[in-house]
Amino acid sequence: MMNKDVLETIKTMQLNEVTEHVIYAHMARHAGKENASVLAKISEEEGRHAEIWSRYTGCMPKPNGIKILFYRICGLLFGLTFVINLMETGEEKAQVEYARIAEDVPEALKIYAEEEEHERELIAMVDDERLKYISSMVLGINDALVELTGALAGFTFALGNSTVICMAGFITGSAATLSMAASEYLAKKNDPGEHHPLKAAVYTGIAYMFAVCMLLVPYAFISSPLAALAGCLVNAAIVIMLFTFYVSVVRKEPFTPAFREMICISFGVAALSFLIGWGAQKVLGISM
Repeated sequence: MMNKDVLETIKTMQLNEVTEHVIYAHMARHAGKENASVLAKISEEEGRHAEIWSRYTGCMPKPNGIKILFYRICGLLFGLTFVINLMETGEEKAQVEYARIAEDVPEALKIYAEEEEHERELIAMVDDERLKYISSMVLGINDALVELTGALAGFTFALGNSTVICMAGFITGSAATLSMAASEYLAKKNDPGEHHPLKAAVYTGIAYMFAVCMLLVPYAFISSPLAALAGCLVNAAIVIMLFTFYVSVVRKEPFTPAFREMICISFGVAALSFLIGWGAQKVLGISM
C-alpha cells in the first residue's frame, strides 16, 4: 500500500498538472507562432502527466480556478515573459517533489525528465531584449516616487484643496514625465551600446506617468488633503511592491530584500527632502 504522504503529494502534483495544462493552453493561444507551438506541446504533456497520476489517485481534479485567474491577470499586466518566468519557478519547485517520490512511483523519473525539458524550453522563450529596459523603468518609477511625493506633500500643506492639489500634481507630473523621457533618450543616444534610445525613453516615460497617476488617485477621490496624502503614500508603497514583484520574477531575485531596499531608498529620500524643505523654511523665515 502506498505511503499516505506520497499519495497526498501525488494529489497535489496532479492538481498542479491539470491547472498548468489549462494555463499553458491559454498562453499558447496568445503567444507568437513559434512560442505557441512550444507552449501547446507543454500543455499537452502536463495533461498527460495528470492522467498518469490518476492511476494512483483514482480521480481527475478540476483545475485551480484562482491560480488560472492569477496567471491570466499577470499576463495582462506584465506580459508573456513575466508569466513564463513565474511558471518556470513553479517547474523548479515541482522537480524537487518528483525526485523525492521517485522511489515509490517509477513514472516520476520520466515526468521529472520532461519537467526539466519544460524548464529549458521556457528559458529559451524568455525575451531578453524586453528585460534590458528594466533600468529605464526603475529610473522612471523611483524618480516619480521621490519627486512627486515631496511635491504633493508641499502642495497639501500650501494649497489645502484636494482638487487644486490634484491639478497641480498632474501638471507637475506631466512636465516631469516629458523631462525624464527626454533625458533618458539623450543619455541612451550617447551610449554606444544602446541601439534603441527612443524605446528606452518611452519605457521611462510610461513608468513615470504610471507612478504619477497612482499617486494622484487619492486626491481625485478624497476631499480631505491630509487623508489624500496618506492614501498617496499607501499607493506609493503599492507601486513599489508591484514593480519589485515584477523585477524579482524576471531577474529571478528574492522579493523581500529588493522590496525592502527600494521602499527604504524611495521613502528615505522623500523624507529627507521633506526635512530639507522644512529646514529651509525655518532658516529663511518663509511661512506657507
